[in-house]
Amino acid sequence: MTLRVAMIGYGFMGAAHSVGWRQAPRMFALPDDVEMAVVVGRNAEAVAEAAAKWGWQESATDWREVVARDDIDIVDIVTPGDSHAEIAIAALEAGKHVLCEKPLANTVAEAEAMADAASRAASRGVRSMVGFTYRRVPAVTFLRDLIAQGAVGRIAQVRAAYRQDWLVDPEMPLAWRLQKEHAGSGALGDIGAHIIDMTQFVTGLSVDAVSGVVDTIVTQRPLQGSGENRSLSLSKGGTAAEGYGEVTVDDIAIFTGRLESGALVSFEASRFATGRKNDLSIEVSGDKGALRFDLEDLNSLWFYDRTAPEATQGFTRILVTEAQHPYVSAWWPAGHMLGYEHGFSHQVVDLVTAIAEGTDPHPSFEEGLSVQRVLAAVEDSSARDAAWVRVAAGISSPTR
Repeated sequence: MTLRVAMIGYGFMGAAHSVGWRQAPRMFALPDDVEMAVVVGRNAEAVAEAAAKWGWQESATDWREVVARDDIDIVDIVTPGDSHAEIAIAALEAGKHVLCEKPLANTVAEAEAMADAASRAASRGVRSMVGFTYRRVPAVTFLRDLIAQGAVGRIAQVRAAYRQDWLVDPEMPLAWRLQKEHAGSGALGDIGAHIIDMTQFVTGLSVDAVSGVVDTIVTQRPLQGSGENRSLSLSKGGTAAEGYGEVTVDDIAIFTGRLESGALVSFEASRFATGRKNDLSIEVSGDKGALRFDLEDLNSLWFYDRTAPEATQGFTRILVTEAQHPYVSAWWPAGHMLGYEHGFSHQVVDLVTAIAEGTDPHPSFEEGLSVQRVLAAVEDSSARDAAWVRVAAGISSPTR
Protein backbone atom coordinates (compact mmCIF):
# COMPACT_ATOMS: atom_id res chain seq x y z
CA MET A 1 0.00 0.00 0.00
CA THR A 2 1.15 3.55 -0.73
CA LEU A 3 0.21 6.44 1.54
CA ARG A 4 0.13 9.80 -0.25
CA VAL A 5 0.76 12.81 1.96
CA ALA A 6 -0.45 16.40 1.68
CA MET A 7 1.29 18.96 3.90
CA ILE A 8 -0.62 22.16 4.69
CA GLY A 9 1.87 24.94 5.41
CA TYR A 10 5.50 25.37 4.42
CA GLY A 11 7.37 27.48 6.98
CA PHE A 12 10.06 26.34 9.43
CA MET A 13 8.02 23.33 10.55
CA GLY A 14 7.27 22.51 6.92
CA ALA A 15 10.99 22.10 6.29
CA ALA A 16 11.39 19.87 9.34
CA HIS A 17 8.39 17.70 8.50
CA SER A 18 9.57 17.39 4.90
CA VAL A 19 12.89 15.99 6.11
CA GLY A 20 10.95 13.44 8.15
CA TRP A 21 8.74 12.33 5.26
CA ARG A 22 11.74 12.13 2.93
CA GLN A 23 14.15 10.28 5.23
CA ALA A 24 11.93 7.82 7.10
CA PRO A 25 11.16 5.55 4.11
CA ARG A 26 14.85 5.45 3.21
CA MET A 27 16.20 4.55 6.65
CA PHE A 28 13.40 2.46 8.18
CA ALA A 29 11.56 -0.60 6.85
CA LEU A 30 8.11 1.01 6.87
CA PRO A 31 5.08 -1.27 6.54
CA ASP A 32 3.71 0.96 3.75
CA ASP A 33 5.26 3.12 1.07
CA VAL A 34 5.04 6.90 1.44
CA GLU A 35 4.78 9.54 -1.27
CA MET A 36 5.18 13.28 -0.70
CA ALA A 37 2.27 14.23 -2.95
CA VAL A 38 1.52 17.93 -2.45
CA VAL A 39 2.40 20.90 -0.25
CA VAL A 40 -0.14 23.69 0.21
CA GLY A 41 0.33 27.42 0.88
CA ARG A 42 -1.38 30.70 0.07
CA ASN A 43 1.50 32.16 -1.96
CA ALA A 44 1.62 30.16 -5.21
CA GLU A 45 5.18 31.12 -6.12
CA ALA A 46 6.63 30.56 -2.65
CA VAL A 47 4.92 27.21 -2.11
CA ALA A 48 6.05 26.01 -5.54
CA GLU A 49 9.63 26.85 -4.58
CA ALA A 50 9.18 24.95 -1.32
CA ALA A 51 7.84 21.90 -3.17
CA ALA A 52 10.85 21.84 -5.49
CA LYS A 53 13.32 22.38 -2.66
CA TRP A 54 11.92 19.80 -0.25
CA GLY A 55 10.89 17.07 -2.69
CA TRP A 56 7.09 17.35 -2.95
CA GLN A 57 5.57 16.22 -6.24
CA GLU A 58 3.38 19.31 -6.62
CA SER A 59 2.11 22.43 -4.87
CA ALA A 60 -1.33 23.94 -4.41
CA THR A 61 -2.97 26.99 -2.83
CA ASP A 62 -6.38 25.68 -1.71
CA TRP A 63 -6.22 23.24 1.21
CA ARG A 64 -9.93 22.44 0.94
CA GLU A 65 -9.53 21.13 -2.59
CA VAL A 66 -6.51 19.08 -1.55
CA VAL A 67 -8.26 17.58 1.48
CA ALA A 68 -11.15 16.52 -0.75
CA ARG A 69 -8.92 14.69 -3.23
CA ASP A 70 -9.31 10.92 -3.44
CA ASP A 71 -5.57 10.41 -3.95
CA ILE A 72 -4.59 11.89 -0.56
CA ASP A 73 -4.33 9.57 2.45
CA ILE A 74 -2.56 11.67 5.12
CA VAL A 75 -2.89 15.39 5.87
CA ASP A 76 0.05 16.93 7.75
CA ILE A 77 -0.82 20.32 9.31
CA VAL A 78 2.06 22.74 9.97
CA THR A 79 0.11 26.01 9.83
CA PRO A 80 -0.30 28.55 12.69
CA GLY A 81 -2.62 27.38 15.45
CA ASP A 82 -5.63 29.47 14.40
CA SER A 83 -6.27 27.13 11.44
CA HIS A 84 -5.55 23.75 13.07
CA ALA A 85 -9.12 22.96 14.10
CA GLU A 86 -10.76 23.81 10.78
CA ILE A 87 -8.24 21.88 8.68
CA ALA A 88 -7.96 18.86 10.98
CA ILE A 89 -11.70 18.38 11.40
CA ALA A 90 -12.30 18.73 7.66
CA ALA A 91 -9.55 16.21 6.90
CA LEU A 92 -10.80 13.68 9.46
CA GLU A 93 -14.36 13.97 8.17
CA ALA A 94 -12.99 13.39 4.67
CA GLY A 95 -11.42 10.13 5.88
CA LYS A 96 -7.81 11.34 5.91
CA HIS A 97 -5.32 10.38 8.60
CA VAL A 98 -4.05 13.56 10.30
CA LEU A 99 -0.75 14.68 11.79
CA CYS A 100 -1.12 18.10 13.46
CA GLU A 101 1.66 20.25 14.87
CA LYS A 102 1.52 21.26 18.50
CA PRO A 103 -0.08 22.85 20.38
CA LEU A 104 -3.19 21.08 19.14
CA ALA A 105 -5.24 24.29 18.95
CA ASN A 106 -5.48 27.84 20.25
CA THR A 107 -8.27 27.18 22.75
CA VAL A 108 -9.64 24.33 24.82
CA ALA A 109 -12.93 24.50 22.91
CA GLU A 110 -11.13 24.02 19.58
CA ALA A 111 -9.06 21.18 21.01
CA GLU A 112 -12.18 19.48 22.36
CA ALA A 113 -13.82 19.70 18.93
CA MET A 114 -10.70 18.20 17.34
CA ALA A 115 -10.55 15.38 19.89
CA ASP A 116 -14.23 14.62 19.31
CA ALA A 117 -13.68 14.53 15.55
CA ALA A 118 -10.67 12.25 16.03
CA SER A 119 -12.70 9.88 18.20
CA ARG A 120 -15.45 9.64 15.59
CA ALA A 121 -12.89 9.13 12.82
CA ALA A 122 -11.08 6.41 14.78
CA SER A 123 -14.27 4.31 14.74
CA ARG A 124 -13.89 4.31 10.94
CA GLY A 125 -10.20 3.40 11.06
CA VAL A 126 -8.92 6.96 10.52
CA ARG A 127 -5.89 7.82 12.71
CA SER A 128 -4.67 11.11 14.16
CA MET A 129 -1.57 12.26 16.02
CA VAL A 130 -0.11 15.47 17.52
CA GLY A 131 3.44 16.51 16.65
CA PHE A 132 5.12 16.61 20.05
CA THR A 133 8.30 15.54 18.32
CA TYR A 134 10.68 15.77 21.28
CA ARG A 135 9.07 12.59 22.62
CA ARG A 136 10.89 10.86 19.79
CA VAL A 137 14.41 11.96 20.61
CA PRO A 138 15.89 8.54 21.50
CA ALA A 139 17.22 9.75 24.86
CA VAL A 140 13.77 11.07 25.87
CA THR A 141 12.02 7.84 24.89
CA PHE A 142 14.70 5.88 26.77
CA LEU A 143 14.25 8.14 29.81
CA ARG A 144 10.53 7.31 29.76
CA ASP A 145 11.33 3.59 29.51
CA LEU A 146 13.76 3.72 32.46
CA ILE A 147 11.20 5.49 34.67
CA ALA A 148 8.57 2.89 33.72
CA GLN A 149 11.05 0.19 34.75
CA GLY A 150 11.44 1.80 38.19
CA ALA A 151 14.88 3.35 37.76
CA VAL A 152 14.06 6.43 39.86
CA GLY A 153 11.51 4.78 42.13
CA ARG A 154 8.68 6.93 43.45
CA ILE A 155 8.78 10.31 41.70
CA ALA A 156 9.17 13.15 44.20
CA GLN A 157 9.93 16.15 41.98
CA VAL A 158 10.27 17.21 38.34
CA ARG A 159 12.03 20.27 36.92
CA ALA A 160 11.21 21.15 33.31
CA ALA A 161 12.34 24.21 31.36
CA TYR A 162 12.41 25.44 27.78
CA ARG A 163 14.46 28.59 27.33
CA GLN A 164 15.16 30.63 24.20
CA ASP A 165 16.42 34.19 23.65
CA TRP A 166 15.17 35.16 20.20
CA LEU A 167 12.97 37.97 21.55
CA VAL A 168 15.55 39.69 23.78
CA ASP A 169 16.10 42.33 21.06
CA PRO A 170 13.12 44.74 21.28
CA GLU A 171 13.54 45.49 17.56
CA MET A 172 12.67 41.92 16.59
CA PRO A 173 9.67 42.37 14.24
CA LEU A 174 6.10 41.47 15.16
CA ALA A 175 5.72 37.93 13.76
CA TRP A 176 2.57 35.80 13.81
CA ARG A 177 3.86 33.94 16.86
CA LEU A 178 3.44 37.20 18.81
CA GLN A 179 -0.21 37.69 17.91
CA LYS A 180 -2.87 35.93 19.99
CA GLU A 181 -5.35 35.65 17.12
CA HIS A 182 -2.85 33.47 15.23
CA ALA A 183 -0.75 31.77 17.93
CA GLY A 184 -3.20 31.47 20.82
CA SER A 185 -0.46 32.17 23.36
CA GLY A 186 3.24 32.96 23.32
CA ALA A 187 6.07 31.18 25.09
CA LEU A 188 3.49 29.28 27.15
CA GLY A 189 1.82 27.57 24.18
CA ASP A 190 4.74 27.44 21.78
CA ILE A 191 7.46 25.97 24.00
CA GLY A 192 5.65 25.49 27.31
CA ALA A 193 3.42 22.94 25.60
CA HIS A 194 6.51 20.81 24.95
CA ILE A 195 7.60 20.64 28.58
CA ILE A 196 4.05 19.91 29.76
CA ASP A 197 3.75 17.06 27.28
CA MET A 198 7.26 15.77 28.02
CA THR A 199 6.58 15.75 31.77
CA GLN A 200 3.34 13.80 31.33
CA PHE A 201 4.99 11.48 28.79
CA VAL A 202 8.08 10.49 30.77
CA THR A 203 6.36 10.21 34.15
CA GLY A 204 3.11 8.65 32.93
CA LEU A 205 1.31 11.11 35.22
CA SER A 206 -1.09 13.94 34.41
CA VAL A 207 -0.73 17.52 35.63
CA ASP A 208 -3.57 17.92 38.12
CA ALA A 209 -3.26 21.59 39.17
CA VAL A 210 -1.11 24.64 38.42
CA SER A 211 -0.12 27.95 39.94
CA GLY A 212 1.85 30.48 37.97
CA VAL A 213 2.39 33.73 36.14
CA VAL A 214 2.75 34.73 32.50
CA ASP A 215 4.13 38.09 31.42
CA THR A 216 4.84 40.12 28.30
CA ILE A 217 8.21 41.85 28.62
CA VAL A 218 8.19 43.87 25.36
CA THR A 219 4.62 44.92 24.58
CA GLN A 220 5.18 46.62 21.20
CA ARG A 221 7.34 45.52 18.30
CA PRO A 222 8.15 46.85 14.83
CA LEU A 223 5.74 45.83 12.11
CA GLN A 224 7.48 43.68 9.55
CA GLY A 225 8.69 45.80 6.65
CA SER A 226 7.88 49.10 8.35
CA GLY A 227 11.47 50.27 7.84
CA GLU A 228 12.12 53.99 8.44
CA ASN A 229 8.55 54.56 9.62
CA ARG A 230 9.29 52.77 12.87
CA SER A 231 9.03 54.84 16.01
CA LEU A 232 11.36 54.08 18.90
CA SER A 233 8.56 54.47 21.44
CA LEU A 234 8.09 51.17 23.29
CA SER A 235 6.32 52.49 26.35
CA LYS A 236 4.74 49.64 28.34
CA GLY A 237 0.97 49.77 28.39
CA GLY A 238 0.60 52.53 25.78
CA THR A 239 -1.00 52.37 22.36
CA ALA A 240 1.07 51.11 19.47
CA ALA A 241 3.37 53.81 18.09
CA GLU A 242 3.69 54.46 14.37
CA GLY A 243 5.31 51.49 12.68
CA TYR A 244 4.71 49.30 15.72
CA GLY A 245 2.13 46.70 16.66
CA GLU A 246 0.93 45.34 19.99
CA VAL A 247 2.35 42.05 21.24
CA THR A 248 -0.74 40.19 22.45
CA VAL A 249 0.86 37.03 23.85
CA ASP A 250 3.24 36.23 26.69
CA ASP A 251 7.03 36.27 26.49
CA ILE A 252 7.57 34.18 29.62
CA ALA A 253 5.63 31.71 31.74
CA ILE A 254 6.81 30.41 35.12
CA PHE A 255 4.52 28.04 36.97
CA THR A 256 4.31 25.19 39.43
CA GLY A 257 2.37 22.05 38.68
CA ARG A 258 1.17 19.25 40.90
CA LEU A 259 0.99 15.79 39.33
CA GLU A 260 -1.87 13.44 40.05
CA SER A 261 0.49 11.54 42.37
CA GLY A 262 1.04 14.68 44.46
CA ALA A 263 4.59 15.33 43.21
CA LEU A 264 5.49 18.91 42.35
CA VAL A 265 6.86 20.17 39.03
CA SER A 266 8.58 23.48 38.33
CA PHE A 267 7.97 24.72 34.78
CA GLU A 268 9.70 27.58 32.96
CA ALA A 269 9.04 28.66 29.37
CA SER A 270 10.89 31.78 28.26
CA ARG A 271 11.85 33.58 25.06
CA PHE A 272 13.92 36.05 27.13
CA ALA A 273 16.54 33.66 28.54
CA THR A 274 19.58 35.56 27.27
CA GLY A 275 22.18 33.21 25.82
CA ARG A 276 19.84 30.22 25.60
CA LYS A 277 19.15 29.29 21.99
CA ASN A 278 17.02 26.15 22.32
CA ASP A 279 17.53 24.89 25.83
CA LEU A 280 14.94 22.24 26.71
CA SER A 281 15.74 20.27 29.86
CA ILE A 282 13.96 17.94 32.25
CA GLU A 283 15.08 16.30 35.47
CA VAL A 284 13.04 13.68 37.31
CA SER A 285 13.99 12.92 40.92
CA GLY A 286 12.78 9.90 42.88
CA ASP A 287 13.59 7.94 46.01
CA LYS A 288 15.82 5.49 44.10
CA GLY A 289 17.52 7.82 41.64
CA ALA A 290 17.24 10.63 39.13
CA LEU A 291 17.33 11.13 35.36
CA ARG A 292 18.26 14.30 33.49
CA PHE A 293 18.01 15.27 29.80
CA ASP A 294 19.12 18.42 27.96
CA LEU A 295 18.25 19.01 24.31
CA GLU A 296 21.53 20.86 23.78
CA ASP A 297 23.22 17.50 24.46
CA LEU A 298 20.48 15.40 22.88
CA ASN A 299 22.39 12.14 22.49
CA SER A 300 23.03 11.92 26.23
CA LEU A 301 21.04 10.96 29.30
CA TRP A 302 22.32 11.45 32.86
CA PHE A 303 21.41 8.85 35.50
CA TYR A 304 21.94 8.94 39.25
CA ASP A 305 21.54 5.53 40.91
CA ARG A 306 20.87 6.05 44.60
CA THR A 307 20.98 2.28 45.18
CA ALA A 308 24.65 2.09 44.19
CA PRO A 309 27.37 2.06 46.90
CA GLU A 310 27.81 5.56 48.36
CA ALA A 311 31.45 5.67 47.32
CA THR A 312 30.52 5.38 43.64
CA GLN A 313 27.27 7.33 43.55
CA GLY A 314 27.10 10.20 41.08
CA PHE A 315 25.43 11.20 37.83
CA THR A 316 26.55 8.87 35.04
CA ARG A 317 26.37 9.82 31.39
CA ILE A 318 24.59 7.32 29.13
CA LEU A 319 25.37 7.83 25.46
CA VAL A 320 22.07 6.94 23.79
CA THR A 321 23.49 5.75 20.47
CA GLU A 322 23.44 1.98 20.88
CA ALA A 323 21.39 -0.21 18.54
CA GLN A 324 19.18 -1.34 21.43
CA HIS A 325 18.16 2.24 22.22
CA PRO A 326 14.84 3.52 20.78
CA TYR A 327 14.93 4.23 17.02
CA VAL A 328 18.74 4.14 16.84
CA SER A 329 19.27 0.82 15.04
CA ALA A 330 18.08 2.31 11.73
CA TRP A 331 20.78 4.97 11.75
CA TRP A 332 24.53 4.94 12.40
CA PRO A 333 27.05 2.90 14.43
CA ALA A 334 27.33 3.61 18.16
CA GLY A 335 28.74 7.04 18.94
CA HIS A 336 27.71 8.54 15.60
CA MET A 337 25.34 11.25 16.77
CA LEU A 338 21.77 12.02 15.76
CA GLY A 339 20.33 15.54 15.51
CA TYR A 340 17.19 17.64 15.80
CA GLU A 341 15.78 16.50 12.47
CA HIS A 342 15.79 12.80 13.30
CA GLY A 343 12.78 13.12 15.60
CA PHE A 344 10.65 14.04 12.60
CA SER A 345 11.62 10.81 10.84
CA HIS A 346 10.73 8.85 13.99
CA GLN A 347 7.37 10.63 14.03
CA VAL A 348 6.68 9.40 10.50
CA VAL A 349 7.70 5.86 11.46
CA ASP A 350 5.29 5.75 14.38
CA LEU A 351 2.38 7.25 12.45
CA VAL A 352 2.78 5.03 9.38
CA THR A 353 3.21 1.94 11.58
CA ALA A 354 0.05 2.74 13.54
CA ILE A 355 -1.92 3.24 10.33
CA ALA A 356 -0.70 -0.10 8.97
CA GLU A 357 -1.43 -1.93 12.24
CA GLY A 358 -4.82 -0.29 12.73
CA THR A 359 -3.88 1.15 16.12
CA ASP A 360 -4.16 4.68 17.49
CA PRO A 361 -0.80 6.50 17.49
CA HIS A 362 0.52 8.64 20.33
CA PRO A 363 0.37 11.41 21.27
CA SER A 364 -3.32 11.34 20.39
CA PHE A 365 -5.57 14.35 19.97
CA GLU A 366 -6.91 13.50 23.43
CA GLU A 367 -3.37 13.86 24.79
CA GLY A 368 -3.03 17.14 22.91
CA LEU A 369 -6.28 18.27 24.55
CA SER A 370 -4.85 17.42 27.99
CA VAL A 371 -1.92 19.76 27.31
CA GLN A 372 -4.31 22.47 26.07
CA ARG A 373 -6.21 22.27 29.35
CA VAL A 374 -3.00 22.78 31.32
CA LEU A 375 -2.11 25.81 29.18
CA ALA A 376 -5.54 27.32 29.82
CA ALA A 377 -5.25 26.64 33.55
CA VAL A 378 -1.89 28.44 33.69
CA GLU A 379 -3.38 31.52 32.00
CA ASP A 380 -6.33 31.34 34.39
CA SER A 381 -3.99 31.10 37.38
CA SER A 382 -1.97 34.10 36.22
CA ALA A 383 -5.16 36.15 35.89
CA ARG A 384 -6.03 35.17 39.48
CA ASP A 385 -2.73 36.33 41.01
CA ALA A 386 -1.18 32.84 40.74
CA ALA A 387 -4.04 31.08 42.55
CA TRP A 388 -3.97 27.31 42.28
CA VAL A 389 -6.24 26.12 39.46
CA ARG A 390 -7.26 22.52 38.97
CA VAL A 391 -6.70 21.51 35.37
CA ALA A 392 -9.74 19.30 34.80
CA ALA A 393 -12.33 21.57 36.38
CA GLY A 394 -10.66 24.90 35.70
CA ILE A 395 -11.59 26.21 39.16
CA SER A 396 -9.53 27.81 41.92
CA SER A 397 -8.11 25.41 44.46
CA PRO A 398 -6.05 26.04 47.60
CA THR A 399 -2.47 24.78 47.68
CA ARG A 400 -2.04 21.38 49.30
